[in-house]
Amino acid sequence: MKKKLLITSRSFGQVSNEPMEILKRAGYQVDFYNQAFSQKEFEKRVCDCQVLIIGGHSFPALSLNACTKLELILKHGTGLDNIPMEEAKAAGIKVCNVPGTNADAVADLTMGLILNLSRKISYADRLVRRGEWKTVVGCDVFAKTLGLLGFGAIARKVAHRARGFSMKLLAYDPYLEELPDGYQSFVTLADLEQVLAECDLISAHLPLNEETYHILSAEAMDKMRRGAFIINTSRGGVVDEEALADALSSGKLAGAALDVLEEEPVDRENPLAGMDHVLITPHIGMYSQEAIGAVSTICAQNAAAHMKGEPLRFRVI
Repeated sequence: MKKKLLITSRSFGQVSNEPMEILKRAGYQVDFYNQAFSQKEFEKRVCDCQVLIIGGHSFPALSLNACTKLELILKHGTGLDNIPMEEAKAAGIKVCNVPGTNADAVADLTMGLILNLSRKISYADRLVRRGEWKTVVGCDVFAKTLGLLGFGAIARKVAHRARGFSMKLLAYDPYLEELPDGYQSFVTLADLEQVLAECDLISAHLPLNEETYHILSAEAMDKMRRGAFIINTSRGGVVDEEALADALSSGKLAGAALDVLEEEPVDRENPLAGMDHVLITPHIGMYSQEAIGAVSTICAQNAAAHMKGEPLRFRVI
């Protein structure tokens, strides 16, 4: 009997047919459930599968515990905060993600948001489309100070891009005692207090866990420079959205660009959604053709390796 594989990532295989061909050659019975998504329907389908290629939606612990057939979870991306890792480990379910592959895509988006936010590009575009042709005054990115919260693969690529704008770069990463080779000449490793106090823009590149939840809190924002910007392309919970709305309304902060939110899709009642000096994109950081193609292929290759009993790439548990 063929093993069953469920795909819930909406972007899986969008760029080419190769990932699906890999799964077919491996002998899987593939079930796509990734468009008109219902959590209840997902939980019903996943319990009948041995392998899951999961997107960013929730996989509750109680649901995972009911999946007695599940052997392998493949995250179509990097972040694992939507997967109950302790329960998966206890159940003997293997878990893999695909770290670093989307780093260029997220770094490009981050830099695009920095430029857009600073020069008010989207805001000016909205004015023109409303029939208002008037001057919109932004600020230069050139030679400004950019703070990077976290200095992993994505933040390092952002640093290289920002270097081209002669930006001063401060990086906070509690897991780094020194900068990697090649970065010492243009990045300074700093503590959180220094990043908050000295940076014109702060960009978050952190996983979401107990230590990083609301690391950009009301208290943290109060320590930031007046007129500073926040950019978040990591996880929604890293930023306290209520505190951010207050800081923007008071004029303490000049703007924010968010590719991730604590609640997705964005709630229409979220005050950030109605602010002209806030950019919100629908969690598109990894969605470049190159990144999607690479992530889909690696997930498919891991599924095929599992079928053959071979080692898995990027195995977490």
